[in-house]
Amino acid sequence: MEQISSSFSTDGYWELFGLVRNSVITAAVLGLMGGVIGVLIMLRRTALVVHGIAEISFAGAALFLLMGLDVVLGSAIGAVGVALLIGVLSLKDKDTSAVTGVLMPFGLGLGILFLSLYQGRSANRFGLLTGQIVGVDDMQTRTLVIGALVITAVVALLWRPLLFSSIDPQLAQARGVPVNALSLVFMVLLGGAVAMSVQVVGALLVLSLLVVPAAAALKVTARPGMAVALSMVFALISAVGGIMLALTGQIPISPYITTISFMIYLVCLFIGRGRRLRRQEQAARVMAGPGGGGPAGVGVAGEEPSPTVPARA
Repeated sequence: MEQISSSFSTDGYWELFGLVRNSVITAAVLGLMGGVIGVLIMLRRTALVVHGIAEISFAGAALFLLMGLDVVLGSAIGAVGVALLIGVLSLKDKDTSAVTGVLMPFGLGLGILFLSLYQGRSANRFGLLTGQIVGVDDMQTRTLVIGALVITAVVALLWRPLLFSSIDPQLAQARGVPVNALSLVFMVLLGGAVAMSVQVVGALLVLSLLVVPAAAALKVTARPGMAVALSMVFALISAVGGIMLALTGQIPISPYITTISFMIYLVCLFIGRGRRLRRQEQAARVMAGPGGGGPAGVGVAGEEPSPTVPARA
């Protein structure tokens, strides 16, 4: 108990906050970006791909750290490169689980090899895996913020066709939407998002920033627009809240972020189940009424409506 209590302290809290100002700004912007792109990740069922990209991103960052170069650049090259590779392979085989399963241990093994050869500070090595609270300097802050804003802007500009091709790619292609091209663009954007998120939460726990908030949002709403808004709020709370809590002790930032995002997911899960139970009871009462039939528009009991498909992409 003494070890646990010694891990938490509020002494000099606000003095420490000044040291992590860049991290707070970066986490807030990355949280908003993760909230936007996370909904598309869930709709496209590419959560496992995110983890695979993160492992190669970790390997790229570790290699550049060993070479004395910018780890953000190395992370981005590794992430975008493997994301584009997976995107090209997925054009022929929609099931990317096999190639992702191969890349994950390969990237992690390479990253650990490069880190074992690195003779610098151990904090730099540990931070690539679990994130680091004070490891973001002014230059990295500008790079990450600009990159996150660019990715968010591109997703916003391509939102309708991206959403359409994510929900029903066959119908979207039949209506003239360039599904394959959009898939490659999305994978490049995803690679960039993963590379930047790794700088905050580390390679092992990047799902907590890009996947969990969106998964939680989709538990309480089926409307894509509302899901994006909720996902952004959840990701922002997780990222910034994790940093603020990390100031109280010696525990790395990533456990706080993952715990907050997991608790949000549990709350949304219970809310979603409660709504489904009420919908089931309402449908049962309607079916038990005179004639045994319900009014038009009543769906299958317990099922949420599908996300709205845009009329035109």
